[in-house]
Amino acid sequence: MFLTIVSFFLLLGVLMFFHELGHYLMARRHGIEVEEFGVFGFPPRLVKLFTYDGTLFSINAIPLGAFVRLKGEDMSDTRPGSFNAASARGRALTLVAGPGMNFLLAIGFSIASVFSGFPAGAAHPRLGDIPPEIQRMGMALEPNDTLIRLNGAPVYIGRSGELLTPKQRPQPIATEAGTMVILRSDTLRTLEIPVATEIDLKRLLEDTSSEEAILLTQITQIAPGSPAEEAGLLPGDIFYAVNGEVVTLERSLGEIVREHLGETITVTLLRGDELYSRQVLARRNPPAGQGAMGVGINGVRMMVTLPFFRSIWLGLVGIVDYIQAVIMLPVMLIAGQLAPRDAALSGPVGIAQLVGGAVNATADTGLWFPVWQLAAVISAGLAIANLLPIPALDGGRLLFIAVEKLRGRRIAPEKEGVIHLVGFILLLGLMVIITINDIRSGSQSIDWSQLLGP
Repeated sequence: MFLTIVSFFLLLGVLMFFHELGHYLMARRHGIEVEEFGVFGFPPRLVKLFTYDGTLFSINAIPLGAFVRLKGEDMSDTRPGSFNAASARGRALTLVAGPGMNFLLAIGFSIASVFSGFPAGAAHPRLGDIPPEIQRMGMALEPNDTLIRLNGAPVYIGRSGELLTPKQRPQPIATEAGTMVILRSDTLRTLEIPVATEIDLKRLLEDTSSEEAILLTQITQIAPGSPAEEAGLLPGDIFYAVNGEVVTLERSLGEIVREHLGETITVTLLRGDELYSRQVLARRNPPAGQGAMGVGINGVRMMVTLPFFRSIWLGLVGIVDYIQAVIMLPVMLIAGQLAPRDAALSGPVGIAQLVGGAVNATADTGLWFPVWQLAAVISAGLAIANLLPIPALDGGRLLFIAVEKLRGRRIAPEKEGVIHLVGFILLLGLMVIITINDIRSGSQSIDWSQLLGP
C-alpha cells in the first residue's frame, strides 16, 4: 500500500510538473506574468524555493500534482501582463502548451517502454524453399520445416516475419557443432549442425523465399468441466493445428473452430518438447464466456529488445494508436460498439491501483516496461482530458477563445470566470462520484505476468 501511494504521487507529480512547465514557458514567451509556480503540490505552501523573473517557485502540502498561477487568472484582471490582456493567439498557445507537454512525455515514455524491452507477439517460423547455400552446408533442412530451437535457444519471429531477439539473450548463432530442433510433418526432430557451420538465423530467414508464423496461439486458462479440461489440455499449451490444418495468422484458431461447431475435432498442440493431439468437442452453444472448447487464449508473447531507431518508431506508433483509440471511444459508445461499463472512467484511486501494480511488476521482474508503458498511457490520457471542451479545463478555455474569434469580440471576462467556476465545481463533483465508484468496484489491475510473457 505504501509503495502504491508513493509511486502514484510521484508519477502524478512528474506529469503535472511538466504540464505546468509547458504553461509557464509559453506564458512567459507571450508576455504573460506568472505569479507562482508550485513545482510540487497544491497550497498551503510549505517551502519558498526561490524567485526568478518575478515568479515564486514553491513546494506545497497537498501532493496532487503542480500548478502555475498566471496574473489575472480570476478572469476580471485585464492589466498589462495579465492572461486576459494577452492576444488570443498568446492565450491559446499558453493553454495548449500544457497538454502538448504531456503528449511529448507520452511519446518519450512510450519509446522508453519499447527500448527497455517490451512484450511482442511471437511465433516460430515455417520455412519456404531452402537456399542452395544452406543445402551445401550440409544442413538437412527441408521446405515447410518449422524452426523451434537452435542450440537450446528458442527461435522466434514477430507477426510480420522479423527475427526477434529475446531480452538479455544473444541472437543464437552456431559456430561449432550443435543442434537444431525442428517440426517436420507433425513430428519434432533434432538435426545435427555440422562442425564449423555458422547459422545466422536472420540471414537464413531473409534468404528463404517465404516463411510464415505458426505456433502463435497459447492457452491461458481452462474452464472447469469444459471439453478442453476433459481432453487434458493445459494452460501454456500452444495450438499447432485443428483437424490437420495448421493455425496461422491468415487462418486463426477461432476461424477454423467455428467451421466445425457441434463436431468433435482433433487439436494438435505443443507442450514443452512434446507435440500431442487430443479429441475435443467444439460446442455449438457453450456457457457464456467459455467458447466452443472452454479455453481462454492469447497470442504467444515474449520480451524482446529492438535497435534504438526501431524503438523510436514503434514507440511513436504505439502511442498514436492509443490516442486514436481514446478519441474514438465516444463514437464507439454512440454506435453501440462498446458497452458503457467497458469505457468506465478511473479516478485517483483507480489510477493509483494501476500505478502500484505496474511498480510491483517492475520490482518483481526487473523489467521497466510496465512503468514506462503505464506512464505513457496516463500522460496521453491527461493531455486528452485537459483538451476536452469543458469549462475550467484547458479545452474549455480554448473553446471560449474560438468563440471570440468567430464573434469578433470576446465574452466578458467576468461571465467567463463564472462559467469556469461552475465547471470546476461540477468537475469536483464528478471526481467524487468516480472515486466512490473506484472504491466500490474493488481493486483495478493489469495482469502484467500474462502480458509480459516468458
